[in-house]
Order: sequence, then structure tokens, then C-alpha cells
Amino acid sequence: MNSAVEHNKMNLKPTHSLRTFGFWGLALAALLLAGLACARLHWHERAWYYVTSQMHAGQWAGRSVWLPDYRVEIDAQPLADIADDLSAIDYDPDRQRLLAVTNAPPMKLVELDREGTITAQYPLNGFEDVEGLAYMGDGLLVVTDEDRQELVFFRIPEQPGQAVDKQDAPTLALNLASSAHNKGFEGVAYDAAHDRLFVAKERDPRSLYAVSGIKASLGGRLRIEVRDLSDWIERSVFATDISDLHYDGKTGHLLVLSHESKLVIELDENGEMVSFRTLLGHLGDLKRGVGQAEGLTLDDAGRLYVVSEPNLFYRFRKN
Repeated sequence: MNSAVEHNKMNLKPTHSLRTFGFWGLALAALLLAGLACARLHWHERAWYYVTSQMHAGQWAGRSVWLPDYRVEIDAQPLADIADDLSAIDYDPDRQRLLAVTNAPPMKLVELDREGTITAQYPLNGFEDVEGLAYMGDGLLVVTDEDRQELVFFRIPEQPGQAVDKQDAPTLALNLASSAHNKGFEGVAYDAAHDRLFVAKERDPRSLYAVSGIKASLGGRLRIEVRDLSDWIERSVFATDISDLHYDGKTGHLLVLSHESKLVIELDENGEMVSFRTLLGHLGDLKRGVGQAEGLTLDDAGRLYVVSEPNLFYRFRKN
């Protein structure tokens, strides 16, 4: 009898050890997942920047975009006639329309109203990998050709359906980045007051440049100047990539979009972080996280637009 009891006790020991190992294994897995989330989504930095930005909210009242006040109005609306690779968006205040591009063959420039309805399309011929888009006024557009690290300038055709041929467009090559293939110039924004373009490299490394004198040079007065502003990104952009930019002429602030970290970040004229809002789902007003946010812009009424691959359209309004 005693030997049987001792035998049962011996049998219990491995089971108890397995349970203990299972508990600590799950705890270790949870810690690893939490660490990965912190590294990928920068939770610790989000918390820090949220606290610090809220502490200084008063000083930015009326002088900033202030992203925390934006709430979604149109949530993940698919765009008709676009199947895949919606890659950028900007607002044309001259004709009060949105302009977007796709980078899947056949590439095209798309005109939208503020509800996300397509009103016109223009084929883009000869382009390789169109990513960024910025409206420069007077019907002039610039797009980035990511793999070739080029800025391509052209005027929007007058007639819907009329093609844009790259071979007829002025092009500026900026071979500033060591790694370009699918990690090249992803975002572009135009500052009309200073005639400068902000150009962002997506990652490896993330980079930001200001290219001044663009429109003047297109008019025949060559005065290009390139400044490396990548220290802004290192200092203030707590995201793993940059997928687009938008310059707000009313405040002089730059919006930076990250699709990997699902963030929009506002920088002031010195590259300091002012505010941010998440594009994650279940933590705010979005039903689900924005999958691959590739473009953003503000219209003249202050509404914020975001587009995501494959073909999703979002609109946010400030409270």
C-alpha cells in the first residue's frame, strides 16, 4: 500500500512540472508578443508623446492641425473602378477636387469628389512605380517614381480619359538614397509659400528632404536647393516607415503618414512633434485598423482624407 502511494506521488511530479513549464512558457510568449508590439507599434513612445502633447495642447490651440480632434466620417469605403494599389491622394483647391494615383498596371491618375466618387480618370503611360502625389497649383502635379528616385512634373489633362506620357514630362532625379527598390521616395508634399517640396524615403533608412526652387526652375530660372531634414524623422517620427506626406499651408506644419505603425504625426516648422492620431481599430472610432495607409491630405475645410491599399477611402472631420 505504501509503495503504491509512493508510486503515485512519483507520477504526479512530472505532471506538476509540465504545468509549471506551460505557465512560464505562456508568460514568456506573452512577454515576447508585448515586446514585438512595442517594437512594431512603439506603444511606449505613443504613451510618452500622448502625455507630452496633451500637456502642451493649450499652446497649439488654433495654431495646429491637432490630430486628436479628428473623428472618422467615411470608414473604409471601397472606390469603384479601382481594384488594387491605390497609392496616394492630394487636394486641388483650384477646382475643389481630390486627386489620387494607382501604381498597378494600368497606372492612372484619378479625380474624386469629397465623398469618394470617381469623376474622371487619366492613364499614366511610361511610369514605373508611382507612389507620392502633390498638387502644386495652376493644374501642375508632381508624382514620385519610387524605384527610379525621380520627381515627375506634368499638368492635369483638360479632357477626362486623356493620357499623361512620362516622356513628355520634366523629370528631376534625386539619387540621394542608398536603397531604392520598393523603399525609395514614397511621399511628397508641396509648400507653395516657399516653393519647396518635401520628399520622404520610406525606410532603410527613413529620410526626409526639402527641395526648394522647383516651380521657379520649371519656369526657366534654375535655383534648385536640396536640404536633408532626416534629423526631423529621427527626432520626432516614432514610426517604422513613411508612406506619405502632406504640408498644411495654414499652419506651416507637415503631416507624416506611416502604414506599418498605423499613425499620422504632425510636425511643426522646426520638425518637432505637435500631435498624432492612431489608425488602429478598436482603440477609437475606426471599426478596424487601416490596413495599408498609403496617402493622406487635407482639404480647404480642414477635412482629413486617407487612402489605403487596395482601394479604401477614409474621411475624418475635426470636432
